[in-house]
Formats: sequence, C-alpha cells, structure tokens
Amino acid sequence: MIRVLVAGKIHPDGLALLQRPDIQLDYVEEVSTASYRPFLKDADAILIRTQPLPADCVAEAQNLKIVSRHGVGYDAVDIDALNARDIPLVIVGDVNSRAVAEHATMLMLAAARRAVIFDKKTRGSEWNYRNTLDMDEIDGRALLIVGFGRIGKRLAQIAKALGMDVCAHDRYQSDESISAMGVRPVIDLHAALREADVVSLHVPKVGDKALIGADELALMKKTAIVINTARGGLVDEAALVDALDSGRLAAAGLDVFDDEPPDADNPLLHCERAILSPHNAGLTAPCARRMAMSAAQNILDHFAGTLDAALVVNHSEIMSGKTAGGAR
Repeated sequence: MIRVLVAGKIHPDGLALLQRPDIQLDYVEEVSTASYRPFLKDADAILIRTQPLPADCVAEAQNLKIVSRHGVGYDAVDIDALNARDIPLVIVGDVNSRAVAEHATMLMLAAARRAVIFDKKTRGSEWNYRNTLDMDEIDGRALLIVGFGRIGKRLAQIAKALGMDVCAHDRYQSDESISAMGVRPVIDLHAALREADVVSLHVPKVGDKALIGADELALMKKTAIVINTARGGLVDEAALVDALDSGRLAAAGLDVFDDEPPDADNPLLHCERAILSPHNAGLTAPCARRMAMSAAQNILDHFAGTLDAALVVNHSEIMSGKTAGGAR
C-alpha cells in the first residue's frame, strides 16, 4: 500500500488517477503548510501545490520517496533537504505554457489599453475620459522577454502575431536557438531595458536581489510596461509603485507578489496603473486538469519505475549520491 498526500486542491481528474486499491490517499484541500503537516509521517509521496515544503517538513516525512509539484516552479521546496535523502523532486511537463503566455498577453494588452481604468470610468459615467487618449498600442512596439523557456517562446509567437518586435534575454539559451524562433537575442539586459516598450519576465527567482529594481526601472522608458507572471520578488514592489505613481513608468501587470496573498495595505492594491491577478495565470480549467493529471501520473510512474528523468529537477544530484554509495 502506497500512502499519497495531496496537499492542496487539485482537479478531480488528477485525483481520480490516485484513487486505486493500492493507494491510500490523504487529501487536504487547504493550501498551507500547517494543514498538511499532520499527514507527513505516513506519506510515501507528496503532491504539492504552491505552499512551502521546508526542511523540517521533509524531516518529518520519514517514509517519503517522491515529491511531485503541481506545476513547474519549485522555489518553495527545500531541494537540499530532498537531495540529502536522494528523494526526487518532479515537475509537470509542458502543460501550462499556453495558459501562462496567454495571461501575460492579456496583462500586456490590459496595461497598454488601460482596461481597468477605462472600465472604472465607464461605470462611473465618465464617458468623456476617452478623450484623454490615455491608451497605447502594442503593434510595432518592442517586447523584451526575459527567460526564453517554453512560456517565453509561446509568448514570442503570440507577440509576433500581434506585430510586436520581439527580443529575448536568456543566459542559458544560445543565440542560435533564440534566433531560430525569429526573435532577436540580447545579451546586455540593461541595454535591452532601455529600448523595450514592454518587459515580460519568465525566469525563476535566484537570490535575494530583485531582477528589476529601482536602478533597472530608472533605465526604462516612461511609456514602458512591466509584466510579471513568473515569481514574486523578481520585481522590487516598492520601487515599482514609486515608478508608477511618479509617472516614471506607464503601467505594470502582475500575477505574482512578494507575499501571497498580498497584505491589504500593500500599495500595489491601490495603484491605478497596476493590473493585478491572484497568481492564476495557469489556472484555467483545461490547464488545471493537465497539471493535476501530470503531477499525479508522475507519482504513479515513479513507483512503476517508468518516471521520465527529464521531469526530475534534482536528477543529477540524486544520481551522484547513489554513485557515491547511496543516501548521503
């Protein structure tokens, strides 16, 4: 009997894959560490949403053999604690790039066209606000995509169809692979920020420093737009609010925040030039189904010995540990 802990609400079709005679299922819909902690001691496998999985939780799960992320990010998982016990951390395949790229496009269009502001003015009978011409177009504008993975590539396809001039910055992609997509590779991020009309972020958070801070925002055009559907902390929120409120930046579209959900007194919530969404870029019904089924299938494949190694984030660390003689 395999004991599987599903920590966080998932699509019913993913849950159905785990409802088998050889699996005992613990299903905790609440997305919090406290809610799933009581089930850790018995878990052979954990399917986890966006909540943290810190080292102390890993230590409590003495039977743990695999962690399957309901998504592709794993910033909140203590991977070192898993590596120390040769426990694989698995992500889903290419199931959410379409949804997230569409969401980034939506935020970009909404920010450029000031959709929220004009909606508010229309509902408030301020019809003549339209004569302020407080809108922009994206056709012919320069889009800088930071991070040219699956989502970045999909966004590039959409943006090119909309007539945008697309360039990409990615330290891990060759110029040739970027150029093959009809996208101009750029090496100097700061130089690219100066030229961009829209900047869209699609990279993980590395370290404590924001990728787009006050210095980077100061380089950008006053008419520029910043989009972040990747990770909270990539953009310095205080510096962003200051740039928006002072008119040094035109608009921003954010699906992720430093703290989620953001505190009620977070200045972003009161910033008219910021278009906000609750980290739901990948939570369309079709995408949620694909993620749940993929995350569940990864657990089944692990115990069947058929897990795709390409989906194991720490595959090389685990293999090196086994080569050295087992658990470290």
